[in-house]
Amino acid sequence: MKQKIQSEKLGTEPIPKLLKNLSIPAMIGMFVMALYNVVDTIFISYGVGIEAVAGVTVAFPIMMIMMAVSAAMGIGGASVISRRLGAKREKEANQVFGNIISVILMISVVGFIAAFTVLEPMLRLFGANQEVLGYATEYMFPILLGTFFFSFAFATNNIVRSEGNAKFAMMTMIIPAVINIILDPIFIFGLNMGVQGAAIATVISQASVSVVILRYFLTGKSSLQLNVADLKIKVSIIKEVIAVGLPAFAQQAAGSVMMIAINTMLIRFGGEMHVGVFGIIQRIIMFTVMPMMGVMQGMQPIVGYNYGAKNFDRLRETVILGLKVTIFFSFLIFGLVMAVPHWLMMIFTSDVAVIEAGVEYLRIMFAAVFLIGVQVIGSGLYQALGKPKQALILSLSRQLIFLIPLVLILPHFFGVYGVWMAFPISDFFACILAGTLLYRDRAIFFGKGKNKDQDRTQNQDQDHPITATPNGL
Repeated sequence: MKQKIQSEKLGTEPIPKLLKNLSIPAMIGMFVMALYNVVDTIFISYGVGIEAVAGVTVAFPIMMIMMAVSAAMGIGGASVISRRLGAKREKEANQVFGNIISVILMISVVGFIAAFTVLEPMLRLFGANQEVLGYATEYMFPILLGTFFFSFAFATNNIVRSEGNAKFAMMTMIIPAVINIILDPIFIFGLNMGVQGAAIATVISQASVSVVILRYFLTGKSSLQLNVADLKIKVSIIKEVIAVGLPAFAQQAAGSVMMIAINTMLIRFGGEMHVGVFGIIQRIIMFTVMPMMGVMQGMQPIVGYNYGAKNFDRLRETVILGLKVTIFFSFLIFGLVMAVPHWLMMIFTSDVAVIEAGVEYLRIMFAAVFLIGVQVIGSGLYQALGKPKQALILSLSRQLIFLIPLVLILPHFFGVYGVWMAFPISDFFACILAGTLLYRDRAIFFGKGKNKDQDRTQNQDQDHPITATPNGL
């Protein structure tokens, strides 16, 4: 009974209360995760130097590739699982979960082998020059050895949230963050291990939370059950999960390509110092957008469950409320960055030149941040609805379609400033695209024409309970 109540509350509790209860834990968890990234960068900056921050920044695209695959399995699986639970198909939800775990195990083997074979060539390909290559290698080698812990924790966090257990999902983000913050100064300063110490601390923190998550699933606290029989790969399940998770993969992978392009252009038109500044600004971006991402993550299981249960009034109310809250946060972030950018930079460094450059670049990059709320909700909404084509378009739009071409073109006309100018311009075009798609598909959210769309989904699920492909365009 307890397990059923855990997921069924997604279809019964008032939407404002439900969104608050799911979003706030997600915000807190992501806030703490962002905090430990911030603390990581602070310790590296003060303990080693801005060149070490540049090395970690160059290495970060590899981590983003790891997260991209994990996101595809976790977010795609969460969407499929939440709709299975909404349709009262618990056994099939367990099969999806077991297949996701099997894929994570395979991913982990690839990461482990890559640490000993292709790490340095990858870093050179991603823009590392001789000055930062050593720092980048020292940081990424332990991270790749611990691929399983990162992939497992990242993917299962989304799955836990898909069954409505936002508080435990929050704890799975807080636990590694706290452990990492405690271990960072010990390894970096106490043991004098530099950037490699920061990486080892991160791996240990992810390993610790992986044990906690595994215990959660094995002791019956979840609505899902981890059965050995469900670990057997079924191509039909993996295809459906990948179809829904592809936008999340594309978004993370595009982020990796974006980082490579930015680092390359910053080194070409600026220098290592500019890459280090971007590394700091990237942490500020992570920290400031967490509230909007928390709302989106809190919204997704509500949307997925009620879409599967055909509760369209609740779906519509969730979408409208999510848009209102994220737009409010986006304006709040804009005001903060425009008012006190120097305070934000001074958290990370005492270097006057770095602070002055960071203040100028921050204001340029965040000039249109108040527009990103619409895109965040739109992308998360289509993922939760199992509409991979729309979600893929929105996931790719800002980074791959708009930002990367602008980053590669504008510096030739505006020098290093062109890299920073690319951000607000891409935010503007991405908002226009997201708004257009949401307006076009408004019938789904406002109940007009819903029967036709849902009848098609229902027929697919009845004919092919596992192999049904989520609706696209």
